[in-house]
Amino acid sequence: MENITIHNDHNDELTNSDTILNISTYKFIELKESYLTELKTNIFAKCEELSLKGTVILASEGINVFLAGYSRQIQQFFAWFNHLDKFSDVKPKESFSNKIPFRRLIVKIKPEIITMRMPVIRPQEERAPAVEAKILAKWLRQGHDDDNRPVVMLDTRNDFEVQVGTFNNALNYNINKFTEFADAIDKNKSDLENKTVVSFCTGGIRCEKAAIYMQNMGLNNVYQLEGGILKYFEEADGEHYTGECFVFDYRTALNAKLEVTGQLQCYGCRAVVSLEDQKSNLYQPPLKCPHCAIGRNKISLAKQERIQTKINKKMQARQEYRKQQKILHENL
Repeated sequence: MENITIHNDHNDELTNSDTILNISTYKFIELKESYLTELKTNIFAKCEELSLKGTVILASEGINVFLAGYSRQIQQFFAWFNHLDKFSDVKPKESFSNKIPFRRLIVKIKPEIITMRMPVIRPQEERAPAVEAKILAKWLRQGHDDDNRPVVMLDTRNDFEVQVGTFNNALNYNINKFTEFADAIDKNKSDLENKTVVSFCTGGIRCEKAAIYMQNMGLNNVYQLEGGILKYFEEADGEHYTGECFVFDYRTALNAKLEVTGQLQCYGCRAVVSLEDQKSNLYQPPLKCPHCAIGRNKISLAKQERIQTKINKKMQARQEYRKQQKILHENL
């Protein structure tokens, strides 16, 4: 289906009276096809009215939201959103930054709000049990759950995300995308038997499907971390977590205080480039980084050229937009 996209050219930097608020939230809920089209149009119109940027994904299984804007605009959006049928209970996770980390606004309809390609997994019908951040922190502190079972932390994220930071001693099966999760668990089920398994991801959406999958394959005592890593940072100060949390926007990574850390993502190989690696002669943004030059992240010249062409097109489109906006303002 066609995406709705808008490019904004407002100044994204902070003013003295405003703060950029970044929010993420999702809800698994059955949505009819006819309602999706209407909802897409209405959400786009409201976000455009409030000059918000980010991505909203809609599907028959629910909604997944990433938005940023001045605090008062985000608050106005959620005041409106919570009055929509089916979304009165949706609450966002919040963090702040000194500029909007998105270039544009996209509202689109997809087959899933998080791609797993397993139609039998339907969290909109019934959730797996969830554990709150403070309860999990207590379990990790004492070395077992409240029934004295050992606790296994299971990272459901992509490998490049895990490299930025994860829970101490967490299991990670080095998947490249979430669609590989089921196969990885099938091959390593014995690691999780007779233990309390807590699946986790950035904001909770992937671990919600992951926990249901593990329940369906016969694993008992499976939980999802409520609100994911970002909520855990907010409520448990990152206890038992080492490193930072990768996020899918221009902030790249957040620390346990939900602050931007300065790490960047390479356009070429998707690896996260640390502050130290950014000093390397091998770092040639946006196409090359030290990870590209060595090991499995090395990319071909053809791929570099494709990426550069894509970047050039985006830059040309943005320049043309600014030119048109300047002409428009001059004619007012």
